[in-house]
Amino acid sequence: GIVVATGGQTMMGKIAGLTNTAEEKQTSLQKEISRFVVLIASLAVSTVILLVIVWNFWIRVHFPTYIDVASMMVNCIAVMVGFIPTGLPVAVTLSLLTMARKMAKHRVLVKNLTTIETLSCVNVIASDKTGTLTQNRMFVADVFVGNEKFEMGNKVDTQENSAFKQLIALASLCNNSAFVENTPDFDNMSQPIDQRKANGDATDIALLKLTTHYSQIENLRSFYTNLIDIPFNSKNKWMMKTISPNNLSIHNKAFDEHEENFENLMLVKGAPDKILTKCCQIVQKDGTLTDLDDMTKLNIISIQNEWCIKGQRVLLLCKKKLSLEESSQICLKSPSEIEKYVEESRDFCLVGMVGIIDPPREGIADVISKCRGAGIRVLMVTGDYALTAAAIAQDIGIFTNFDFDTVLKLKDKKSYDQFPHNFLTKPKNKYTSLLLNGSDMELLNDDDWRLVTVYDEVVFARTTPEQKLRIVKEFQKDGFVVGVTGDGVNDAPALKSADIGIAMGGGSEVAMEASQMVLLDNSFQAILIAIENGRLVFDNLRKVILYLLPAGSIGELCPILVNIFFGVPLPLSAFLMICICILTDMFPAMALMMEKPERNLLLQPPRSKKDHLVDWRLIIQAYLFIGVIEAFFSHLVYFLYLDWYGKFSPRDILFVFDNWKSGYKQYTEMELREFVYTGQTIFFVSLVIMQAFGNVFAIRTNYKSLFQALPFVKKSRNYWIFISQVITIALMSMIVFTPFCHSLFNTRQIPFQFFFLPLLFAIFIIFADELRKLAVRRNFLCFPKIAW
Repeated sequence: GIVVATGGQTMMGKIAGLTNTAEEKQTSLQKEISRFVVLIASLAVSTVILLVIVWNFWIRVHFPTYIDVASMMVNCIAVMVGFIPTGLPVAVTLSLLTMARKMAKHRVLVKNLTTIETLSCVNVIASDKTGTLTQNRMFVADVFVGNEKFEMGNKVDTQENSAFKQLIALASLCNNSAFVENTPDFDNMSQPIDQRKANGDATDIALLKLTTHYSQIENLRSFYTNLIDIPFNSKNKWMMKTISPNNLSIHNKAFDEHEENFENLMLVKGAPDKILTKCCQIVQKDGTLTDLDDMTKLNIISIQNEWCIKGQRVLLLCKKKLSLEESSQICLKSPSEIEKYVEESRDFCLVGMVGIIDPPREGIADVISKCRGAGIRVLMVTGDYALTAAAIAQDIGIFTNFDFDTVLKLKDKKSYDQFPHNFLTKPKNKYTSLLLNGSDMELLNDDDWRLVTVYDEVVFARTTPEQKLRIVKEFQKDGFVVGVTGDGVNDAPALKSADIGIAMGGGSEVAMEASQMVLLDNSFQAILIAIENGRLVFDNLRKVILYLLPAGSIGELCPILVNIFFGVPLPLSAFLMICICILTDMFPAMALMMEKPERNLLLQPPRSKKDHLVDWRLIIQAYLFIGVIEAFFSHLVYFLYLDWYGKFSPRDILFVFDNWKSGYKQYTEMELREFVYTGQTIFFVSLVIMQAFGNVFAIRTNYKSLFQALPFVKKSRNYWIFISQVITIALMSMIVFTPFCHSLFNTRQIPFQFFFLPLLFAIFIIFADELRKLAVRRNFLCFPKIAW
């Protein structure tokens, strides 16, 4: 063979180039985590700077022996540890892994964990049609030959209809599909024709199965040599083969000709709107050729539209004889020159036209309806003819009626106000619909695109890979979070550039490589599961952060501030802070990721980009509500212990600074140190118990009462909460009671009552949060405004 194009000059190369130009972007979760880290780090650094200033200009001057440089460095590090919830990265990673495994059970493969949460804010899904919204199992429903229409439910007599006979031959030869060969395990060729497995494009397979009902394709193909093969592409909308017959009698029989000399044939099949203008003759029923007049062309266009309105993909098939000399000249041309030759030709002979049906996927209309209920627009982006696309869109619910705008009406629109967009409140009969061709998109300016992006229902037809990519970017430019679904090579650039690309498991390797998520069962319904899980991930991540911040941040920061500003012996050591962050808080945090939805997430609008993972409402809840309560009670038991067992009144502890040394209250330095170690252990135990038995129950719900979502009731069941509590208590007990941990963390065994007091505090947290939720539900004062 002769190599005529390589690399970027091929169609695959151009698509690969478009795919590679897509920039790697941060997912919404990565952006939110980065924002949270910057916020917390800024607060931590600001606090450290403030403490250093206070230490240097006050404590160092008035209490020179209280905190030396080394101790101050430890305190600064402890502040950083106290501010930053150290367990958050581990909790987030394990949480996303848990959700990815959960989605895998529904045959959804997540390639990038952080994209799971992106689904919570997707508000536009641009979906390919063939193989995504439809089954990609095509069959020929109607045929037009010799100015007659035939339904393929009835067999046509090829002996009586030469035009149909030639159509069968042309469809067999201008075709790159083939039946799967028999194997020892499966006799494919003995199956009914319509049930046989085949390799190739779905359109070609539909024609393959049609023609097999009338002839032995492999036998016919063996009598021809392929000279030129230009495959179908989304730009030209046609495929071409130039063939040379090896047996003249077989050739004459297949095409009802009476040639005495060998001539080659150029066969073309493709979109009627692209091919019809290239034809000047038409094959009649008896095999004769007549001129293709305007009336016949109008009739063909009318039939095409009739079939398209029924949702059929329409192909026109034609042929052209070539002399051996002309064939040789064409073979020497480059692919682009050959394409130009075909485009400029006007002497093809029209053989016939076929209408192909690709049934919608089962339940797809219900999925699109539920997406609309979830505030998500599903756009169709297809290479099919506009009327075919519109008919399928109406059939599956993307178009709620057949009254749609086109580019002409779009150009008459003047403002956004004519398109209020809110699926959750807008009546269906008020939806605005738009049908655009790929060629129409070339006429749109930026203002036109702003109008396109706010239509309720949009179908893009006759699109190229470049145009699919532009659609994604235009919607993203207007602030929409775009998901793209597809299965073909043509979808790869759009899949890569989308906020989240979702490929079909039965699609091309290129599409799956470009995507971040794969639906292994090819089920569009799995998108609903993915969206619901994405929204659940966001809600549960907020619960995880709200669980980690009170003890892992403010509960650990307050002891350091009390130590520095009020001169109190450090109530919680840095080692125990780390134990809380990466040990005792970790398992309840993971259990919260297993929480079920508090409400139907698919009846809620998508998360706005302005709704951050950590916002001021959550900060108020974590720091000024639960955090303050936990810090107060933990300090309370610390002071109670020193009062009950050391006879230190609050006055003896506050502002003690560097007086806490040997001889203070007649205690030795070792005895004072033991009081502090035991008090720190009590402080630690108090935080752990309030977290594991108070906070974890309080934050399971946002608005609903805990007593309406008990963890052992089926609708809200989460036994992981109880398992995590057992693990947490076991870890806490190990730290408190084992000699190894005594020497490692300076912990001590504590009086028995200090295990029960925190349980009362935990109950207080639950009921305090119940009152907050009640105030939110009753719209009392400002509580609804600060509800996280």
